[in-house]
Amino acid sequence: MDLDKNRRMQQENVDRGRYQVSVVDQLSNRPVENARVKISYTGDPDSVIEELVTNSSGRTPVIELKTPPLEYSMEPVEQQPYAEYTVQIDAEGFESEEVAGSEVLPQVLSSQPVMLVARSVSEEYQRIVIPPHTLFYEYPPKIEEAEIKPVNETGEIVLSKVVVPEYVIVHDGPVGDTSAENYYVKYKDYIKNVASSEIYATWPEDTIRANVLAIMSFTLNRVYTEWYRNKGKDYTITSSTAYDHKWIRGRNIFDSIDRIVDELFENYLSRPNVRQPILTQYCDGKQVQCRNRGWMTQWGSKALGDQGYSAIEILRAFYGNDMYINVAEAVSGVPASWPGFDLTLGVSGSKVMQIQEQLNVIADAYPALPKVMVDGIYGKETQNAVRIFQGIFGLGETGIVDYPTWYKIQEIYVAVSRIAELN
Repeated sequence: MDLDKNRRMQQENVDRGRYQVSVVDQLSNRPVENARVKISYTGDPDSVIEELVTNSSGRTPVIELKTPPLEYSMEPVEQQPYAEYTVQIDAEGFESEEVAGSEVLPQVLSSQPVMLVARSVSEEYQRIVIPPHTLFYEYPPKIEEAEIKPVNETGEIVLSKVVVPEYVIVHDGPVGDTSAENYYVKYKDYIKNVASSEIYATWPEDTIRANVLAIMSFTLNRVYTEWYRNKGKDYTITSSTAYDHKWIRGRNIFDSIDRIVDELFENYLSRPNVRQPILTQYCDGKQVQCRNRGWMTQWGSKALGDQGYSAIEILRAFYGNDMYINVAEAVSGVPASWPGFDLTLGVSGSKVMQIQEQLNVIADAYPALPKVMVDGIYGKETQNAVRIFQGIFGLGETGIVDYPTWYKIQEIYVAVSRIAELN
């Protein structure tokens, strides 16, 4: 799109979306306080429209930015349904970074993560360019594969059970591109990135759930069957739509997708008497037609969501009535699994003590989080600390350790404590 036209379009936009930047130190995973953040229209870096500073949790205030009208993302149209902004970040002791093309959709929160590199580690200016969304641009269509992989071939490596991995290794290019970089990406972050790249966060929540389940099942099939490692590759999955999903390094994540992935991340799709997650393939159904009638279409899933279909009803409408939702046997990389019940006022025991200990470790990295007494009793002090933790990390501020909060605490605890152990 012509840059002047792009800027003019954004200035004339009629809707608004919310936007926040989160800045961490790439080496320590700790928040970067007092980072200076400038936001401008993509294509015109001199048109600074906001200047913000990060707080002790490494986050800017949530602001509102202009976007195209909501209806552009609700039906396939020629107009771009999201606005694009450029973010410039400067912080003492770090290399400056720029993210161009950060997407903002109407009426949802867009969170832009930024990982800064210490100046002693790199002397290069860091720049990330986010390419167009898959629903607004033509990417290579998926090469059809069998949805259930044979596992009895000589030399085939297959895991003994379905496990949600802590990380996936993403090859940032097609299979034949030996120059493409490989990136270690946390599993949940990978799913959130792909979903934010491939569907619109303004869609009905059950449509988002259906698409997230399809993305997770496909990914876990790659993990379970060791698909690329069996072909002599050193990665889990690619960022090419011809082979896998569109993953975009450094892109922004939308809050509705972020929340739903946290809600569903242990799940995948199964068929009766099949151990492996199903390789659930799909296409958008408008720009790219599916090669197989048994695939889901993304715009078709949106239409069914509009009609009130549940996530599993949407999935069965495309993949058949014998598709069901299963739960992985284990989640790797976490100190302890979900206890099976909410931790709230009056609850006591070892699980409460574990959460209290973990919150105190997290508080060393996030000073806005108060430390609590480790007594195994879920009292007002613990409830308040949980509520503040939820506010820092974009969860509902209930003060209750529910399923998403439990695993977010595990995730952040592991991130900050591992680095502390190395020092």
